[in-house]
Amino acid sequence: MSSVRMPIDGVLDLEQSEANALAVEFNRVFGDAGMRLFGGRAAVLWCVFDDMLQVETHDPETVAGHDPYGFQPTGVDGPRLRRLMSEIEMWLFDHEFNRLRVSKARAPITALWLWAGGPANTAMPTVSGWAAGRDPFFSALGAEQRFPREAAAGVVVCAEQPGSEAWVDVERRWLEPAVEQLRSGRLARLDLSAAATRFSVGRGAHLRFWRRPEPWWKSFEANSGEPHGIQ
Repeated sequence: MSSVRMPIDGVLDLEQSEANALAVEFNRVFGDAGMRLFGGRAAVLWCVFDDMLQVETHDPETVAGHDPYGFQPTGVDGPRLRRLMSEIEMWLFDHEFNRLRVSKARAPITALWLWAGGPANTAMPTVSGWAAGRDPFFSALGAEQRFPREAAAGVVVCAEQPGSEAWVDVERRWLEPAVEQLRSGRLARLDLSAAATRFSVGRGAHLRFWRRPEPWWKSFEANSGEPHGIQ
């Protein structure tokens, strides 16, 4: 092979039971090497090392569509982390875990991308408002399942692609109630962000915004680095 690329849709989701099972198997194989894997809230996997690593890593979302070679861990402990990631690939290559996923017509997990990190005992910041969605940071601050009835500042992180089948549920659970609160005046502003593109919808703008000829989320396809304010 002359090159290897991570597919655009190569960052996969796990079910909670899968994350927990993978952590158990990982610890059985690698647990004596000074590291442990945990299945956290929203099926996020956390790898905890006995010693703090001095390493620079990259968010896997930035690797999608590219050759991962240039995004591998660097720094004093970069070689250790790269070796571990290679060993994990070999471990997963023909694992029963993946045979089960394939039998359910789901993509196999061929690697675990280790990135970010910090001291395990770091305290979470105090925040006002609420949070929801599948995100390593915001899911630790809250786990709302429906839009709160009482108006307050909040953040929802949605991994689903706008326009997909799963997005219908996202709109029903989060966006439609937010628009209703915008109409009633209980909500002052609604911000929608995707990468470098952001729309800010005020109380007087929501009707035009939601009645565009094309679906509103098509506006995010314009790859502009400047925020777009809808007045």
